[in-house]
Amino acid sequence: MAFQKITEQESLYKDLDKKPVRELLEDINREDRKVAEAVGKEIPKIEQLVTGLVERMRRGGRLFYIGAGTSGRLGVLDASEIPPTYGMPNTLVIGLIAGGDHALRNPVEAAEDDPEKAWAELQRHGINEKDTLVGIAASGTTPYVIGALRRARAAGVLTASISCNPDSPMAEAAEIAIEPVVGPEYVTGSTRMKSGTAQKMVLNMITTSTMIQLGRVKGNRMVNMQLTNQKLVDRGTRMIMEELRLGYDEAKQLLLLHGSVREAVDSYHREWRLNQ
Repeated sequence: MAFQKITEQESLYKDLDKKPVRELLEDINREDRKVAEAVGKEIPKIEQLVTGLVERMRRGGRLFYIGAGTSGRLGVLDASEIPPTYGMPNTLVIGLIAGGDHALRNPVEAAEDDPEKAWAELQRHGINEKDTLVGIAASGTTPYVIGALRRARAAGVLTASISCNPDSPMAEAAEIAIEPVVGPEYVTGSTRMKSGTAQKMVLNMITTSTMIQLGRVKGNRMVNMQLTNQKLVDRGTRMIMEELRLGYDEAKQLLLLHGSVREAVDSYHREWRLNQ
């Protein structure tokens, strides 16, 4: 039997072009409420992935995302947030999109149809058995992603897939298949909607839990964030004030001297112990 794509099924709603704005918004919101529940059902699979990912990262491994279109953009977005949020190098989590960076803003014709392209790109990054590869495709049928997952899995790389269709060809290619099935889209086939939201939720869960496990969060604070603007400097200053019971100016000076909340607090405690 041919593979059935739930993501391409007819919308549950009719005559959208005749609805008033309020009804459109309420309908979309009603559909969006289904997303978190669908993602929640996949937590055991996400846990399996994060556990393996953390173990590999502790041995020097990296996380790669690959995808096309919206899925690829979401992977690049999640990867790009890791350095400023957790103070990690931009070589630790890497997002690749079919068609390259140009495809982040523009459609690239047939970029996703080459099953060998992504693997060639991954090889340029020196992907190896310490690394983890996550393929992202709402449909679960993107050749660019499937080809790379098959080659990576054969090479000993930990592989996972994120699709919104169950039992897809992409899921078959990956070791761990994460499948938040959110149902037909509000606008038939527009997978940037519920499917895209589900994918972003899963990606956030993967990297956030991984960074916490790797010690990049203290309590509930981003103590390793990069101080890239005044808002973050102010946030870091107030973290230090709370942790060390210092005044604002002293805490800010300490933060700017050491470059991160963690280093500032650790240095303060070391100096205090030396003076006892």
